Amino acid sequence: MIVAGWARQCLITLLVVLLLAGCGEKLHRQQSFVFGTLVEITVYGEPEDKAKRVTDQVLKDFDAMHQTLHAWQPGALESINSRLALAKPGAPVRIEASAALIPILQDAGRLSEQAEGLFNPAIGNLIRLWGFHSDTFEPRLPDAMEIERLVKARPGMADLKIEAHTLTGANPVVRLDLGGYAKGYALDQAAAYMRSQGVNNALINIGGNILALGKKGGQPWKVGIQHPRRAGALATLELHDGEAIGTSGDYQRFFELNGKRYCHLIDPRTGWPANQAQAVTVVTQGANAGTLSDVASKPLFIAGSTDWRRMAGRMGITQALFVAADGRIETTPEMVRRVVWNAGTQ
Repeated sequence: MIVAGWARQCLITLLVVLLLAGCGEKLHRQQSFVFGTLVEITVYGEPEDKAKRVTDQVLKDFDAMHQTLHAWQPGALESINSRLALAKPGAPVRIEASAALIPILQDAGRLSEQAEGLFNPAIGNLIRLWGFHSDTFEPRLPDAMEIERLVKARPGMADLKIEAHTLTGANPVVRLDLGGYAKGYALDQAAAYMRSQGVNNALINIGGNILALGKKGGQPWKVGIQHPRRAGALATLELHDGEAIGTSGDYQRFFELNGKRYCHLIDPRTGWPANQAQAVTVVTQGANAGTLSDVASKPLFIAGSTDWRRMAGRMGITQALFVAADGRIETTPEMVRRVVWNAGTQ
């Protein structure tokens, strides 16, 4: 069985829409399909023409980011990947990159190091080998020897040396995939732009990665945490100004073969999909809350039930919810104090 990631993301977005229902006529809401998922921006309390103008620009910016950062379609990142594949030990390739892409790669490298490599944007070849570099994918297992070869090559962000606008790489197995970073980065960029335009009350939702600005009618924005095994919310919580929420789950992009689920979240240490969790949700704050919410859920998911708390500490995450492979739910003390559980989940 194949389940399209965008379909499950639409359910997440629908969940947020339902939580917004009944908010009255002060809401302006626009949707688009970007980053391979449904995007929704909700603005509260602004004149319709202003809300539409600002939202139109945000969606236009999202589309440009999508083209630049796409992992397998033609664009700036794919151009870099094509050049990196030509590298040889002792014969590195040097690539000119855009001024906009350099700080993204530097930040992704910093976060990868912080996550002890469990967030690793350099393992695009492994993700592609598993068939997830496609809008549709087939239920098939890759060649085990090829997985082993790619893992032994140890591709990592440290393989890229960055000086000014030049990337230097000598490991031909490195293939950049910013799928665990781009949506969060887009949230931060959108929030900064909207504030610069005087829009201070909004909810930006990119397929379940959500950032809140201000309030909705004097009340915090309320969002749902998708149940990983059935339709509807596992729990709800209020998002305050500048907070972001991000979830990584094995239900977003996956296939099933012989009764076993294989998801797109690949453990760089083994080359196989992580299988110790159903979902991880984190809540973040600060200047780069969106980026961190997108990135941090991945290493916690891959770390699994025995190590996710330690990894949360390394990533600076105090609010996290972990759903283990057997459905058991664990939370940090800070997270349990703010979630409202739906009936039958606790």
